[in-house]
Amino acid sequence: MVTLTIEDLFDVPTAVIYNPDELKPLKHVTIDSRDVKKGSLFIAIKGKRFDGHQFVKQAVKSGAGAVVISSRKLTMFDDVDVPVITVRNTTKALGDIAAIWRKKLRARIIGITGSAGKTSTKEMIAAILSVKYKVNKTEANNNNNIGVPLTILSTNIKHDVLVAELGTNHFGEIEYTANILQPDYAMITNIGDSHLEFLKSRKGVLKEKEKLFAVTLERNGKIFVNYDDPMLKSYAENKNAVTYGFTGRPQVKGRIEKFTDDGRPVVSVTTKRKKIVSELPLYGEQNAKNYLAAAAVAGVFGLTKKDLKEGIKKIPVPDRRLKVEKYKNFMLIDDTYNASPDSTKAAIELVSKIKTFGRKVLVLGDMFELGTNKIKLHRSLASAVVKNGIDEVYTIGSGMKVLNDALNKKKVVNKHFGTRKSLSKFLNELDLNNSVILVKGSRGMKMEEFLNIIKDRAYS
Repeated sequence: MVTLTIEDLFDVPTAVIYNPDELKPLKHVTIDSRDVKKGSLFIAIKGKRFDGHQFVKQAVKSGAGAVVISSRKLTMFDDVDVPVITVRNTTKALGDIAAIWRKKLRARIIGITGSAGKTSTKEMIAAILSVKYKVNKTEANNNNNIGVPLTILSTNIKHDVLVAELGTNHFGEIEYTANILQPDYAMITNIGDSHLEFLKSRKGVLKEKEKLFAVTLERNGKIFVNYDDPMLKSYAENKNAVTYGFTGRPQVKGRIEKFTDDGRPVVSVTTKRKKIVSELPLYGEQNAKNYLAAAAVAGVFGLTKKDLKEGIKKIPVPDRRLKVEKYKNFMLIDDTYNASPDSTKAAIELVSKIKTFGRKVLVLGDMFELGTNKIKLHRSLASAVVKNGIDEVYTIGSGMKVLNDALNKKKVVNKHFGTRKSLSKFLNELDLNNSVILVKGSRGMKMEEFLNIIKDRAYS
């Protein structure tokens, strides 16, 4: 087991330890008092909704072996009878403790970031590598300055590999989490128009994301380079690069051989030594790209053709990310987790690829965090709608009003809704027969509510 000792905790910057003689090695670290086990280290984090200091005494009652608190709160815990570690900033201390924990791991660590596809790619890599290795991975969306340390702290000596996702919407976040993670391998899935409210432009996105490569290369680690992305292609010349892509001459070459009638890609992967053709359990061209990235990792980790085939069977269908649900007379695509211009265009392309039903319908909500590019990027979806032969588009949100206005000049049935109630009423009456229906929008738009209206009708 990985453990934290008194010596480790003395290495945490700004730490002062009270009652240190009572401190025994700690095998578990948590910020959730409900997750405390006997001998846990509980770190009191102040979040947007809760302050962990309110739960310190409950954590001690549940068996915590020590607690980390803000030095400003010390007088509140005079009666706590376990070692108390005070620090200037408990969130920063969480990262410092995770960095200490990471040094004790024997697992090979893969860090993944990107504008689109990072979660699906992470899931594919973890599933495929699990054929041969004991794998840990980022759970849910724990990819920020708190989530990445928690992912590291959930990894133990039994794990051979950790697949960690790193997210960002502000400058400096990737550099911070990458320095804690210290990856042996790094992947940037792509550079697109995401989080432009704070990162300003694709150049800003690249500047932020490439910090993951920088930290990894400092360790002489390997980087996986998307050869199809013009903003990443320059990294292909690095001696530690493994290149993959569908165009040019990357080391790992992909080709979409065809799509099944219901929109699943059949992908060939070719290297110098072998070629393998696989029908994927997931949908759309974006998932073909994600799979190629995962196959590149699998090759470096020594997986065989047989291993890769077995791993594909283990790939989970991610919730609310291009999740296709089939009904008797229509298909529903749940892509309500989030939205960016690139992921929305990819989802629209998927709708066009599905041949099972002829009528193509989009229900779209706003894409967030686009800053001054909001109007231009929402309007840009009009060309994807027309190019992919979409029949009907129903929109909600101020950004999507721009798309609706652009579609008024096209041969597409379209309607914009000013309220959630009016869109809900419309969807309750919409003819679903012979349709492929995509529901998508940014997290804050809560598009799953509209998706559920359609699903409920299927069962009524």
